[in-house]
Amino acid sequence: MVNIIWAGLAAIGIIYALFNGTMEEVNEAVFSGAEEAVALTITLVSVLVFWLGVMQIAEEAGLLDKLAKLFRPLFTRLFPEVPPDHPAMGYILSNFSSNIFGLGHAATPFGIKAMQSLKKLNNNQSDASRSMITFLALNTSSVTLIPTTMIAIRMKYDSIAPTEIVGATIMATLVSTVGALLIDRFFYYRRQRSL
Repeated sequence: MVNIIWAGLAAIGIIYALFNGTMEEVNEAVFSGAEEAVALTITLVSVLVFWLGVMQIAEEAGLLDKLAKLFRPLFTRLFPEVPPDHPAMGYILSNFSSNIFGLGHAATPFGIKAMQSLKKLNNNQSDASRSMITFLALNTSSVTLIPTTMIAIRMKYDSIAPTEIVGATIMATLVSTVGALLIDRFFYYRRQRSL
C-alpha cells in the first residue's frame, strides 16, 4: 500500500511539473538527490562497519556476555514464559545489546531469530504470546546509548557537534521503553482480569 502511495505522489509531482514547465528542475533534483543518497549510504555503511567491528571485539572480549548476564535477571522477569537457558532468551538479549549501541541493522537478525524462537515456544499458534508482544514493544522502543546512525548523518552534513544528541537520545529512548513496558503490562493485566 505504501508503495502505491509513493508511486502516486511521484506521478502527481511529474504531471504537475509537466504542466507547470518545471520538468528541468525536477530532473536536476532527481539526479542530485540520487548522488546525495549514494554518498550518505557510503557514509552510513562505513559507520556501520566500524561499529560492527567494535561489537565483534566486544563479543570476543566477553563484554556482550557480561552485558547479557547483567540484564538476564530483568529479562527473566519481563519474559516469564521463556526458560532462562532457552535460545530465545539469548536472541532477545543480543537484540537488546545491539540496540543499546544503536546498531539496529545488527539487531534485526537477532530480533527475527528471537521472534521465531518465541513462536516455537508458543506452539506455532497464530496468536501472539505475552512474550512476543512484550518483545515487540521492547524492540520497537529500544533504549539507545549511542545513536550511531544519527551521529553519522550529522557528521555527513557537517554538524558542529554531532554527538550532542546522545543525552537527549538516552532520555527519549528510556522514556519510550518505560512507556512501552507500562502499556504492555497494563493491557496484559487488563486482559487477564476480563478472562
